[in-house]
Amino acid sequence: MIVSKNFNDSKKSIYNWLIIGCLLIILMIVIGGITRITQSGLSMVKWEPIVGAIPPLNETDWQKSFDLYKKSPEFNFYNSHFTLSDYKKIFFWEYLHRLVARLIGLIFLIPFLFFWVKKYFSSKLKKQLLFILLLGFIQGLAGWLMVESGLSKNPHVSHYRLAIHLILALILLIYIYWVALSIKYDREEEEKSRLLKPILILFSLVLVQIVYGAFVAGLKAGKMYNTFPKLNNEWIPKDFDIIYNRDGLISLVNSPGIVQFIHRIIGITILVFAITIIFKIRNKLVKQAKLIYILFFLIFVQVILGIITLLYAVPLSLGVLHQVLAFLIVLCFIRLLYSFKELL
Repeated sequence: MIVSKNFNDSKKSIYNWLIIGCLLIILMIVIGGITRITQSGLSMVKWEPIVGAIPPLNETDWQKSFDLYKKSPEFNFYNSHFTLSDYKKIFFWEYLHRLVARLIGLIFLIPFLFFWVKKYFSSKLKKQLLFILLLGFIQGLAGWLMVESGLSKNPHVSHYRLAIHLILALILLIYIYWVALSIKYDREEEEKSRLLKPILILFSLVLVQIVYGAFVAGLKAGKMYNTFPKLNNEWIPKDFDIIYNRDGLISLVNSPGIVQFIHRIIGITILVFAITIIFKIRNKLVKQAKLIYILFFLIFVQVILGIITLLYAVPLSLGVLHQVLAFLIVLCFIRLLYSFKELL
C-alpha cells in the first residue's frame, strides 16, 4: 500500500477531516458505553435536536428537568429515592453523549459545505459523503428510538434497538475510514491472496461478536456468571432449558445467560481462528503480515480483557476499555482488508 501520487493538499485536508470524524465517533461510542454502564441513558426524556443542546442553567431549570424525569417509568420503578443531586449525575453522561453527537454533525457538515463550495470533491466522493450524511441522520434517529423504548411502560431500553444503534455507529465508522483510506492510498497490483477468505470469515465473526456484546450490555448479562471458564460450576448454563421448555430459539438473543454463553464461545472461536491464520503466514512472505500480527495481538488482548471484565462483573473502566478495543480491532480489519485489491 503506497500513498496516492495525487495526494495533494486538498485531499490531505479531506483525509484529516474524515479521520477526525472517525475519532469523534469512537469518542461517542466510549461515552455511550459509559452512559449504558452508569444507567444514565433514560435521564433525558425529551429529544430536542436544537434547543436540547442547552443544558439546565439554573436551579429552576434543573428542577423542571428533574420533574420530567420523575414521570418516567425508570424513576417510578428504580430511582424513586433519587434527589436532584443524584439526577444531575446521570443527566451528565446522557447530555454529554448527545452533545458529542451534535458536535460530530457540525464538524462533518461545516467542512463538507466548505469543501463542496471549493470544488474539492470528485463526483464519486460527493455521493460517498452524502451517504455518510444520511447514515449520520439515521444513526441519530436510531439513538432516540432506542431511548424512547425505555420511556414507555417498561423502564428498560430494548437490547435490539441498542444493538441496532451500535451497529449503525459501526457501519458509519467503517465506511468513513474506508473512504479516508481510498483518498490517501493507492492499491498495489498483486496476485489474489488466499488470505482474503479466512480474514473475511474472521471479520464476520468479530461483527457477530460485537452484536452479541450489545445484547450482553442491553440485557445486563455481564452481571451474572462471573466465573471462567465455567459458568458457576457448570460448562453449559441451565438457561438452555428454556429453549426446549418455554421460549424456543428466541432465547438465543433474549436470555441473558444464553447470550453471555454465546458471547464467550464466539470470543474463543475468534481467537482460535486468528491463531490458524497466524500459522498460515508463518515463514511466508506476506505483504499484510505486519497488520495480521497486530490484529492477532489486539484480539488476544481483547479476549483476556473480556475474561477479566467478566470476572469483575463489568466495572466501568474495564467495560469501556473492552468496547473501545473492539472498535480498534474493526478499524485494523478495515485497514487490512483495504490492502486486498480484490475488494473494490
